Amino acid sequence: MARPVTLFTGQWADLKFDQMCKKARKFGYDGLELACWGDHFEVSKALEDRSYCKRKWEMLQKNKLECYAISNHLVGQAVCDVIDARHKSILPPHVWGDGKPESVRKRAAAEMMDTARAARKFFDAAPAAVKRKLKRVVVNGFTGSSIWHLLYSFPPVAPGQIEGGFKDFGKRFKPILDVFEQEDVYFGLEVHPTEIAFDCASAARAIEAVKGHKRFGFNYDPSHLGYQGVDYLGFLKEFGDRIYHVHMKDAGWSCVPTRAGVFGGHLDFGHPDRYWDFRSLGHGRIDFNSIIRSLNRLGYDGPLSVEWEDPGMDREHGATEAAAFVRKVDFAPSQVAFDAAFGEG
Repeated sequence: MARPVTLFTGQWADLKFDQMCKKARKFGYDGLELACWGDHFEVSKALEDRSYCKRKWEMLQKNKLECYAISNHLVGQAVCDVIDARHKSILPPHVWGDGKPESVRKRAAAEMMDTARAARKFFDAAPAAVKRKLKRVVVNGFTGSSIWHLLYSFPPVAPGQIEGGFKDFGKRFKPILDVFEQEDVYFGLEVHPTEIAFDCASAARAIEAVKGHKRFGFNYDPSHLGYQGVDYLGFLKEFGDRIYHVHMKDAGWSCVPTRAGVFGGHLDFGHPDRYWDFRSLGHGRIDFNSIIRSLNRLGYDGPLSVEWEDPGMDREHGATEAAAFVRKVDFAPSQVAFDAAFGEG
């Protein structure tokens, strides 16, 4: 059976939910991965309004769409980050509050706990057909990091600073994960620069920091690994039992030296002097054929969710093209040895 092809709504939050549903169906998607910003999925309403989740499913069904995950990246970012004025623009007012850093982090943690509760309520209201396909309830997101600014170790990092950052993450996120456990929901960290885990090495340390908590895993997105020089196929091999969700997103990077390197030179996305940029699926350098083969070996049969980003392409054209690309690149694993029939006849 083909894996469902969904569209992450995070880059489409300027559209109302009903508009998003209509467009996604027109683009050729099976469903949506709902972002917890804009009006696509509002955590407080899901918990306070008895009919909210039912209405969401009715709109999805009206447009012949399904849903297999919700995502709360923006609030998750504030749980462990060093809070500054930038966070005000990405956080809901009730999480930003007085803007005092530790208060913001605590409110963000509480909101992530509520996100697990809201996800459980939302998927409990799902149609029977979706429940039959749903292997686990997943909330994708970010964690933030108190040590990202120490990435380049000069001035030299003092002994214990990095370990202290992972301990801070464990202290802040383990209570969140305990609520995920209570609600039977899984958290999928999108491994990404500025998060506590941004490559294979830091992902392993993040797992250790939460003492291997079974509710902590990954929303696999190769686009954030490839341009760094990280083995994105090796990531699947190393953390295969914790791949709870998959983003399909491409990235392109230069084969020759550029004016601005991996760190970006403080240039905007899309600038011609950048070493790398996100690309619409099939227009970058990520090897999706090998990714599908790896996912087949892992037995992953969850959604393939397009997170569409490309600063040089119209998004509606790109989203339509991306849906077709995923259907073309996806294939089921073999159920027999290819040479098993040689001796028959």
